[in-house]
Amino acid sequence: MTALAHSEEHGQAARARIRHAGGPQPELLIADLASGDAIRQAARAFTARHDELHLLVHGAAVFLFRRLTSPEGHELMFATNHLGPFRLTHLLLDTLKTGAPAKVLTITAPSTVPLDFDDLQGEASYRATNAFGATKTANLLFAFALARRLEGTGVTSNAVHPGLVRSNLMRHAPAPLRWLSYLTSAPPERAVGPILDAAAGPAYAGQTGRFYLRGKGIDPPEYTRDQAVQERLWAVSESLAGLVTRI
Repeated sequence: MTALAHSEEHGQAARARIRHAGGPQPELLIADLASGDAIRQAARAFTARHDELHLLVHGAAVFLFRRLTSPEGHELMFATNHLGPFRLTHLLLDTLKTGAPAKVLTITAPSTVPLDFDDLQGEASYRATNAFGATKTANLLFAFALARRLEGTGVTSNAVHPGLVRSNLMRHAPAPLRWLSYLTSAPPERAVGPILDAAAGPAYAGQTGRFYLRGKGIDPPEYTRDQAVQERLWAVSESLAGLVTRI
């Protein structure tokens, strides 16, 4: 098992929690998902050690109340929450195909915020909650487009909504929003089971292009099923990431 963390401090803390829970000690890679260079370095480090990858879980996310940009000048939530997973999946695609049957799981939420392709980076207008919701929409669009593109390869792609979970995600939000989020969220331990089921449960084998909430398939927002929107986001993501994907 390999864990990718934003910093050495976060990575070692995660390893300590896994060790305390009696789990296997993961290999640790450090990468800022908002940085293309950091993602490429992490992917090279992984593929230098491993020929196969059987499960890739995209669970990183940030919420920022004011607009910040990545090292490449992209709005930071968009860069971290969507463009980072898009890049990483592409760079690990060969190891996923070699490891087939393999799975890509994207942890997200049933966002109904449509993408403003004329202002995708929030340069003209930035509202934090709207920008964050758009990244969750992008997660769903990506997961479903990836599933369609990988049909017949033995690699599946699904989206998982763990419900509202207490975490440090909202630490940059105003205090009232932080408290509301805390009061309406469940302990993180309750989110782990459904994610593990989707990752390894026999009932999920071969399923692709699905959206799960607490282990049950649910209908995603209709907008995220629009293949024209999926393909438009895919093309924009390729351009922003400087990639020409092979799927």
